[in-house]
This record gives sequence, structure tokens and C-alpha cells, in this order.
Amino acid sequence: MNSQRRTDLAAELDLADRSNIHEQVEKHGGVTVSTVEILTEAAAERIGKPKGKYITLDIGKVWLASDRDFENAAELISDKLKLLGEELCGKLPDSVLIVGLGNRRITADALGDEAVGLITVTRHLKTHNNRLFGLLGGREIAAVAPGVLGQTGIEVAEVVLGVCEQIKPSLVIAIDALCARSTDRLATTVQLGSTGITPGSGIGNHRRAINCETLGVPVIAFGVPTVVESATLVLDALAEAGIDDPDDRLLEVLGNRRGFFVTPKETDTIVRELSRLTARALTLTFGGL
Repeated sequence: MNSQRRTDLAAELDLADRSNIHEQVEKHGGVTVSTVEILTEAAAERIGKPKGKYITLDIGKVWLASDRDFENAAELISDKLKLLGEELCGKLPDSVLIVGLGNRRITADALGDEAVGLITVTRHLKTHNNRLFGLLGGREIAAVAPGVLGQTGIEVAEVVLGVCEQIKPSLVIAIDALCARSTDRLATTVQLGSTGITPGSGIGNHRRAINCETLGVPVIAFGVPTVVESATLVLDALAEAGIDDPDDRLLEVLGNRRGFFVTPKETDTIVRELSRLTARALTLTFGGL
């Protein structure tokens, strides 16, 4: 039944053939961290994910978490961001462009836009007040929320490429909402990927990729699943009823009726807290924000 379920998460892929795929699972307190590294192009083609590293953190319901648990989650995400940043750039980069993807008018898709709004940018200080920039002790941070094609008439990748050509960051971090295969992962999982991101892919609306090949700059994708496809809810209900092998006719109907996506009823609260968590993790990573 998993073939009927859309997912952006490497941790949810069926890895029956694990050749040239490295997996690792760690426990950090109450947080499980799984790393999937796709080592070859052949393995990437086989499972439908670009070659690279995907780190998945099961952080739980942060909108219900204590302040201490919230901070612990932010610190753990920051540690993994630093790891990917150092691997991609050779060291933690001095200049970063943070891109908040998504449609700010759709709550479940507003994570990137809201997170960018909580980040204190510093790039302008280096030019206009270098002394203050030095006192902050952080890195050169710029941020942009380019909206979506339907709002601007411009491909998001074109906007980001234009910004990169002008400010020449050492690293791009793209924040986006994702689609999960399991309802248990809705808003409780963070995925960090070294391969960039394709805006809209979670809902089957593929746009131009934002990655190292298109920008000429390493890209870390920072994603949180905020939706599941409606077919997932049906298949989950069948599984709970003990029906693990539904009729082919039902699967055909589910396959033909894609396009409906479901999000938790508390999405406004959830996205607000996840945006705050994202901004806090980035602050801890690059300092002085």
C-alpha cells in the first residue's frame, strides 16, 4: 500500500534494496535521529531521491513541549545543521542566504515565510555598521521569502538565483513545508537534506529545483511535513481495521483522486511554533542573529 502514498521524507522510503545506501539511527534523549545517505546515482534513481544525505529528527509535538524540550530540540537541529554546513562548505560558512519557500496565504504552506520573518538579518550591518557587525559575533545573514509562482509570475528558483548572483552567499538554506506518508509524522519531524529542494514537490506541483546545480552554491533543505495526502488517511483506516491488502479497484480510485491534502486542525498554532523553532535553530547555528 505504500506505493499509493506520497512522501518527501527519506526516512519513510521503502528501502528493500539497501545497496549503496547507508543508514544510521541515534537516540538523543527523547529524540530519534535517523540518517540516510544515498551514495551513488544508481541508488538515487532506484529510490527516487537525489544522491546525498538526509537527516530526520523526530522532535515530537513542539507546540505542546516545555521550554526546555523546545530548546533541546532547537539545539539538536542546530548541531545537525552545523554538520551538514561543514560537510558541504568545508567549514561553517561565513555568509548564508535563508530562503523561506511557500505560500504565506495558506497556513500549512507558510512555514518558510513565517520563519524568515523571525530571523534577524545581519548582511547589511557589515556594510553600514561594521563595528556592530563585529560585536554581534555572528555571520553574514540575508533572508528572502520569494512567494510562489502564482503570486509573482516568477519561478522561485529564478528569484533565488538572482539573489545569489548579487550577494554571493557561501550557503543557501531553503525552508519548506513537506508531505508525509504517515500521519504520525505530521508536524513532528524535521528533515535536513544536503541535496536542495524542489518547491511544490510535496503536493505534486514540481517547480525548478533549488540546488547546487541550479544556483552554483551548496543548498541545505530544511523541511517539516505539514500535510498528508487524503489517500493516506483512507489506507491508515483500512490498516487499523486489519485490511492490509485492499481491493485493486479501491487503490485505483485512490490513485485517480489525488490532489486532496489534509493538515491538522491546530495548523495555525503548529506552524507558528515550528517557525519559531526553525528560527531558533538557525540562530544557534550561525550566532548573533
